[in-house]
Amino acid sequence: MATAYRPYEPGTEPRGHLVPAALKAPFQARVWREFLYLVISLPMAILTFVYTITMIALGAGLLITFLGVPVLGAALAGCRALGVVERARARALLRLDVAEPEPVLGRRGGRGGKRGPVAWVGALLRSGTSWRHVIYALIHLPWAVFSFAFAIAFTSYGWGFATYPLWRWVFPRYVDEPGLQVFGDDRGRAFYLDTPFEITAACAVGVLVLLLTPWVMRALTSVDRIMVAGLLGPSRLASRVWELESDRGTVVDTAAADLRRIERDLHDGAQARLVALAMDLGLAKEKLDEDPEAAAKMVDEAHGEVKLALQELRDLARGIHPAILTDRGLGPALSALSARCTVPVTVTVDLPQRPAPAIEGIAYFTVSELLQNISKHSGARTAEVDVWRTEDRVMLQITDDGRGGAGTSAGSGLAGLAERIDAVDGILVVNSPAGGPTTVTAELPWR
Repeated sequence: MATAYRPYEPGTEPRGHLVPAALKAPFQARVWREFLYLVISLPMAILTFVYTITMIALGAGLLITFLGVPVLGAALAGCRALGVVERARARALLRLDVAEPEPVLGRRGGRGGKRGPVAWVGALLRSGTSWRHVIYALIHLPWAVFSFAFAIAFTSYGWGFATYPLWRWVFPRYVDEPGLQVFGDDRGRAFYLDTPFEITAACAVGVLVLLLTPWVMRALTSVDRIMVAGLLGPSRLASRVWELESDRGTVVDTAAADLRRIERDLHDGAQARLVALAMDLGLAKEKLDEDPEAAAKMVDEAHGEVKLALQELRDLARGIHPAILTDRGLGPALSALSARCTVPVTVTVDLPQRPAPAIEGIAYFTVSELLQNISKHSGARTAEVDVWRTEDRVMLQITDDGRGGAGTSAGSGLAGLAERIDAVDGILVVNSPAGGPTTVTAELPWR
């Protein structure tokens, strides 16, 4: 199984490695990327704020004329363009991957159904995403000023005091002072960092500030992450619509694949046997008067073909939706399914009542596919199937002691199974290290 890389985050290291991780944190690239992001945020926020205020005010003032609406449209379009830059900056420096918001779609009009500029401007003004970009431009400036000041202060004071012993010689040689002046007044009183104790204390304070800097940077950029994801990304409704459209496509593709599989199984299996059976019965009918014994033998062979055809039809029907699942529920159906597995399977079903028929069918199909994988590919000696309900979810867990190495990579059977489960807002998790054991957990909605 592939493991996704995740950069170090303060507070996430094991306890035994906390001290070395904290000492290395100020030198890591992540801290400097976040520092660079906060430094660049101030000029970007000023540019965005000035543009937004100027264009919105100009558009609002011109609303009494026909120029106000297109100016407001241009203001919103510019804010969306600046949002593209902000998302790219967050993606490059904060490693925050925010999806593009929903596009602006005006109503079709005129000949050929083309969208005109008036419809496009109207769509911009009606778009909640566009106004969220405006809100981001307005509230980002004060936060950018605050975070810029903190980032500069912590970084400069931390590194300055931590390295003070290395550059203290500058003051007596070029400034004619014993050290860095901390305090001074009009009466000539001044306090300098020039004694060994003061130099050591300043260095210790600088090191402490440096050790705090990664946490400060993470706290400051966390607010930026929230603003970028919440205001410059797609809305929850748009994300849900996109998810439902994707799920609909998955369901349609899955249904088409199932229909092709059923047609192929019927054509290559039962249909071929029935055609051969019809031909054998026709030959037996012709030989009935001439050679009754040969005819009887052919009828007997045809009887065997009928049994095989019926068995194939039963297997096909069982793969679609077995009668025992409809009549008796998931527990007996899974028990009957496990009895046909080549590996001994222990089935435990703890459901207070039956879930929705569609969910019940998907759960049965999921276990059937996983048991087939165990039989064909795992090399396992035993397997277990556990089904239970937790709140409003149905949990399936299939475990085997095989060789492991299973995954949901593209093109695998588990990938298609994960897509089918995801189409009903379910989750499929595979834990299959090399050498085993393999545990596949599926989570399905109850209704």
